Amino acid sequence: MPDWSRDMVQEIAIGPQAITWAEVLAGIDRPIEQAKGLPNVAYTGPDFALQERDGVLARTWTCIGMASAIPDPGDARPADLVGLPLMSVRGRDGKVRVFHNVCSHRGHRLVTQPCKSLTTLRCPYHSWAYDFEGRLRATPSVGGVRKNNVEGFDKSRHGLREVRSTVWLDQIFVNLSGDAPAFEDHVAPLAARWADFDLSLIRHGGPDSSLRFEVGCNWKLAVENYCEAYHLPWIHPGLNAYSRLEDHYNIAEDGFFAGQGSTAYKPQTSNADPALNRFPKLPAKWDGAAEYIALFPNLLLGLHCDHFYAVRLEPLGPDRTIEHFEIYYVGETPLGPDFAGVRAANAENWRAVFAEDVNVVEEMQRGRASPAFQGGVFTPVLEPPTHCFHRWMARSLATAESAGAAADGAGAA
Repeated sequence: MPDWSRDMVQEIAIGPQAITWAEVLAGIDRPIEQAKGLPNVAYTGPDFALQERDGVLARTWTCIGMASAIPDPGDARPADLVGLPLMSVRGRDGKVRVFHNVCSHRGHRLVTQPCKSLTTLRCPYHSWAYDFEGRLRATPSVGGVRKNNVEGFDKSRHGLREVRSTVWLDQIFVNLSGDAPAFEDHVAPLAARWADFDLSLIRHGGPDSSLRFEVGCNWKLAVENYCEAYHLPWIHPGLNAYSRLEDHYNIAEDGFFAGQGSTAYKPQTSNADPALNRFPKLPAKWDGAAEYIALFPNLLLGLHCDHFYAVRLEPLGPDRTIEHFEIYYVGETPLGPDFAGVRAANAENWRAVFAEDVNVVEEMQRGRASPAFQGGVFTPVLEPPTHCFHRWMARSLATAESAGAAADGAGAA
């Protein structure tokens, strides 16, 4: 039986409490029946949001957008990671690159809205211009009126700062610190799990396959809610009618991802609709199966025999998150006009399911204002994926804390 005795529960305390993330990790990194969750400050603290950005999101591979949103050379889009301005650009060579979105001259943002077919990245302030590899190419009047060069000024030293980045499943990932393990290692366990699916075949469904939810919660609550099926009977009665709680199983890969799977997936199309393409040559074990996995830190993925989706969580602050929901299909055929009704129905199905979760995560956010709650507990059978995510977060925070303490010690010495 779970040991949920009173001495596990943190006493109510009003006011700031001195904690270390090593202590938090010690409370989480236990057998699930003894573990506590992350404390309220991890969801409510404005100072913590920056600490989390620099200590967690910057040190791993965090998703900031999708490559198909900048399909052609010269396309660019701004991105924001908890106040840090970035931009993604597709170069003449077709490669997607990510840069800090700031001019090296006076710090003006270069890209303030999505752009198509640019010839250069030109600052609107003084018209300094960069190529798509980030090299500074033009400095109008830098040496005086109509004098575009000046002795001693080396353009090669004042280009844009590129961010380590890559693209996988059409998603753009960045590692701001530059020292995370190789992206191939980061996704290797999930890529192996889904090796039966030829994911090179996925194609974005177009404008009718993009959804957007702005929710009043910390981004981590959206991850936690996605990881477990425990809430289905009460929050998703329609979904639970055919994909029941007992049809679901847990998925938890320590240090990488967590989520749930269903053995009762059935494509939701009418007899009048054309059937969607399916991934070819799937083994029998995937018949009726679908998996819903959170790839840490901020990407929610849904894989089915006939479509795929990716949900990027964009933190706007401690209590605001945008969920960017993008639906993909297998091959080119489902993108045509004959499938418009199927795509619309599928998008509406997922819109309805995710809309049912909005009030849930917002009420959990409001609950984090109470000193009577400091992390809660986990049910041992149905919530190992949520516990897996908490453990990953606590380890990441404790590692960053330790690295910061070591740097401070070295500086003092």
